[in-house]
Amino acid sequence: MRRMRVWTETRVVLALPTLAATERLAAALAPLIGPGDAILLEGVLGAGKTAFARALLRTACADAALEVPSPSFTLVQTYAAPGVTLHHYDLWRLDGPSALAELGWEEARRDAVLVEWPDRLGMLRPADALTVHFALAGETGRLVVLSGWETRLRGVKEFERNQ
Repeated sequence: MRRMRVWTETRVVLALPTLAATERLAAALAPLIGPGDAILLEGVLGAGKTAFARALLRTACADAALEVPSPSFTLVQTYAAPGVTLHHYDLWRLDGPSALAELGWEEARRDAVLVEWPDRLGMLRPADALTVHFALAGETGRLVVLSGWETRLRGVKEFERNQ
């Protein structure tokens, strides 16, 4: 896969040729997360959202062996990381935003949320979120578009230099 990078004021487009590259991107973003943040993971089934979430959570929690099950059936898993609590939501099975109240959404927003299938959030979608959109590129590659967090995404340049 050809190396690709596009920087604009509002988004970053990266070609990630391998799962390891996806994991490195997640590790580069993890230190940028703080209380009140939302990271929204978009893309088709199998595009790499859960793999990205696992790597991000393991890095944020400083535990490479951390058990990170997909919250597909529990809908939310919570992780205590140094400096922030992270709530990993998988909204695939959710009918809409009305069900989020019983999943502790309002309380979780005071911490940090990592959301797979954020289209299910409806009007609850945070306007100030970092959106990570995954698209398949070849057999193992991904094309990722990061949007939001304009001032903080400058830290991703370190990731790009190491690609």
